[in-house]
Amino acid sequence: MTSPVQMQDGPSGPTATVLEAIVRQLCVSGTYNRKRMILAPHIAYLRAGGLYVDALVISRENMLAREEKIGTFKIDGLSELALTQRPFAASDLFDPTLDKYASAVMAIEPQEAVAA
Repeated sequence: MTSPVQMQDGPSGPTATVLEAIVRQLCVSGTYNRKRMILAPHIAYLRAGGLYVDALVISRENMLAREEKIGTFKIDGLSELALTQRPFAASDLFDPTLDKYASAVMAIEPQEAVAA
């Protein structure tokens, strides 16, 4: 099981937690539609007046995902959200050039861009 990271002083709440997870490339644990999940958030963006995050689903109800899949989650729908100590790498499924990301708020930096 992944343990939560100690929070520092500063903003709190689901939005701040997701944005910190994106910057630090750390997974988050939380509940979405009454299901416990561990997510690797790749990008936060605005859509229809709401803030959404696209994240790789690491586990659902304590079971590892059978296949790699990026899901879309409304940040307001995530509860009991906590940053974990589990790092993640950018998924090959993540395409930051998609039209739906035109209003991106924050996204991970793929490793090849960081290394350059």
